[in-house]
Amino acid sequence: MIVDPTIIHVVLTGGVGSRLWPLSRKTQPKQYLDLFAGKSLFEMTVERNANIANKVLIVGNIDNHHLSCKVMEKFNISHSYIVELTPRNTAAAIAFAAFSSNPDDILIITPSDHIIEGEDSYKEALNQAIDLAKNNYLVTFGIKPTKPETGYGYIEFDGENVLAFHEKPNSETANHFLEKGNFYWNSGLFCFKAGVYLAELMALEPDVYDQSKLVWEANIAGVLDFDLSLQIPSISVDYAVMERSTNIKVVPSNFEWSDLGSFESVYDYLVLTGHPVDSEGNIVIGTTTYTSFVGLKNCLLVYSPDALLVLQKENSQKVKQVYQHLESIDSPLL
Repeated sequence: MIVDPTIIHVVLTGGVGSRLWPLSRKTQPKQYLDLFAGKSLFEMTVERNANIANKVLIVGNIDNHHLSCKVMEKFNISHSYIVELTPRNTAAAIAFAAFSSNPDDILIITPSDHIIEGEDSYKEALNQAIDLAKNNYLVTFGIKPTKPETGYGYIEFDGENVLAFHEKPNSETANHFLEKGNFYWNSGLFCFKAGVYLAELMALEPDVYDQSKLVWEANIAGVLDFDLSLQIPSISVDYAVMERSTNIKVVPSNFEWSDLGSFESVYDYLVLTGHPVDSEGNIVIGTTTYTSFVGLKNCLLVYSPDALLVLQKENSQKVKQVYQHLESIDSPLL
């Protein structure tokens, strides 16, 4: 008798959202901010996949574990946690999820901080990915570009075959990708069997595989050992596996997607959903205090109790420089 594989939704909750400072902080990263109709991105991520997966596995660091637990109290869903005492990037995080699963379990890997609109299109893409994963492929999801975005990586494709992955481009290269037409944005969403991922990781990055296995075998109720974890090379799943494997398929995804990785993305989403905007395209986030923009266009004022950020939305990627400066002086504002 053929038994359907268990579908496990693996939610990656690491990251501090440095390009969304001062809203996103180390103590309250962007995925936990209730900015979206009273819900957080993390909550929306779990909700979105609740009817597809049999269970949820949350992989995150010790600093945000209590935030994840608080959100999961809202759900009557089978779930468990893997708690990293020190982050070792996504290749290892996904390895822990795979080691905790049966080899034929299908893992749907999602970050916890993305916006996705279009439920039917999303489910259609997931079902297509699950079918490919059943046939032992590593599957990534490609998003059709709507503009020459420089903040995303790109996937060059031919049908469902991946020709190459490309790092975040400059403006000229991004325009070239858009003109060619056979490039997707790299969504950071993946689907594959646990055993297939581990086999590829072992072949391509044996040190990451071996050290992650040692750490997992020493886990106590899902909590990972700090000292052993430090021995794992910190490598992303893209570098470790997806960009080097010959066993990759890409699913074209017609749903609306954003990683909300910058205030430009947040701006576009908020305006689309009815957030107040003045006649020159300026918006305020975080306060109802009357604010007037004079001689400015397409700007954001971002308020938090201890910091103000004013920026033109086209310069949103530069917010990370502010964060890095504050980090260099060990500022309490992080």
